[in-house]
Amino acid sequence: MASDDITPPIGNILVVDDHRRARESMADILMHAGHEVHCCGSAMEALAKLQSWPADVVLTDLKMPGMTGLELIQALAERQIDAQVVMVTAHATVASAVTAMRYGAFDYIEKPFSIDQLENLVSRALRNGESHRQQSHVPACGSACDQVAMIGSSVAMRTLRHRIAQIGPTAETVLITGESGTGKELVARAIHLASKRAETTLVGLNCPALSPQLMESELFGHRQGAFTGADSSRVGRFELADGGTILLDEITEIALPLQAKLLRVLQEKTFEPVGSSTSLRVDVRVLATTNRDLLGEIRAGNFRQDLYFRLAVLPIHVPPLRERPKDIPELVEYFLRRAAIRLEKPASQLDADALQLLLHYHWPGNVRELENIITRASLLGDSLITASELRDWLLDVPGRIPSSGAPPTPPASIEVGMSLQVMERKLIEATLAHYDGHRAKTAKALGIGIRTLANKLRGYGYGPRAKAFSRAA
Repeated sequence: MASDDITPPIGNILVVDDHRRARESMADILMHAGHEVHCCGSAMEALAKLQSWPADVVLTDLKMPGMTGLELIQALAERQIDAQVVMVTAHATVASAVTAMRYGAFDYIEKPFSIDQLENLVSRALRNGESHRQQSHVPACGSACDQVAMIGSSVAMRTLRHRIAQIGPTAETVLITGESGTGKELVARAIHLASKRAETTLVGLNCPALSPQLMESELFGHRQGAFTGADSSRVGRFELADGGTILLDEITEIALPLQAKLLRVLQEKTFEPVGSSTSLRVDVRVLATTNRDLLGEIRAGNFRQDLYFRLAVLPIHVPPLRERPKDIPELVEYFLRRAAIRLEKPASQLDADALQLLLHYHWPGNVRELENIITRASLLGDSLITASELRDWLLDVPGRIPSSGAPPTPPASIEVGMSLQVMERKLIEATLAHYDGHRAKTAKALGIGIRTLANKLRGYGYGPRAKAFSRAA
């Protein structure tokens, strides 16, 4: 299930840039993140490469000799090449950004940018492509829920689908709540597809991925010269979503000062880009997600109450997997079929003991954790997957053997009356120690995103990783 609050996905990335150092710099960053990366020095070379190597994401520069980045995006669309396209440019303008989106680009990024910005954008592009493939693998049944593969016949899932059918056709703002990994973004997509805006754009923004300084520009855009480094204008997500829907993923990450400006957009449908005194009016339906207790955030002074009431016009809750174990066999079967298609091999099967193990597991990472485990077992296991193969990948399961032969980390001590915040910190630090400080492995084991882990560690006083990356065209 897609969301940006998960371990970053891995994919095939094609970097297209006529400047050798620029493309090699991007390739180094993405290979370090675990992706398989190929480079091309021209758009024509990229088109030839894509005939024999299936890229999940194409990163293309805008200004290149011969065929430009925009022309490459158009050529990919005409050839129906199934890849998410991201335009990389130091010459971004509102016109070029909108044109790229119109031709089918997923997003664009403007130089100079940080390592985290590039990694996060590629992760979002991979998840967007995976969501589209999920839709194509599920037979159309005439409903938005079928199109986004919302699997499950439990009472909880039937209630959720009914709720989506009720609120989808309206134009009202929707607040989607639920734990990490439950599929809040899929619910948002289903709501969009059930609306009268289904043929228009659904523009997403992963709020935790941006600093407060970048958030306002990302939401509302900025004009050239608005701040240091603003060498050109940039269109914001609300402007891109005009006439369609915007999804604000994990909206509690938006800082308090910016919440007031967001409230105004919800109330009046107008805003000013950074550095502009001219108001823009947009027709946008807002969907927002959160995995936090918003009322608790309001009491703590972290979230505006008036914004909450504007967002929660139509609230919808996505139940955790542990509350709907009846859906696990259906989900397992679905993920086994999907893994077989992706791996180009016959679908594996689970033996009875393996299924019972999954049915009695507590699923802290919810459906996303189940999908990751089934995919891993399909790749690494035999045609018949046993309980012993799965047990090592589940957290806190009796008989679990530590991977890689590493000695087990002593469990974090838990005392009666200990606060949830302290318990969480102890669990994170114990897991981090078990994986020798490897943050990606720690995030994966905990069922949270690498960005979420980094934010929590920063709050505990751990030093941030180096992330400066700046280059000229």
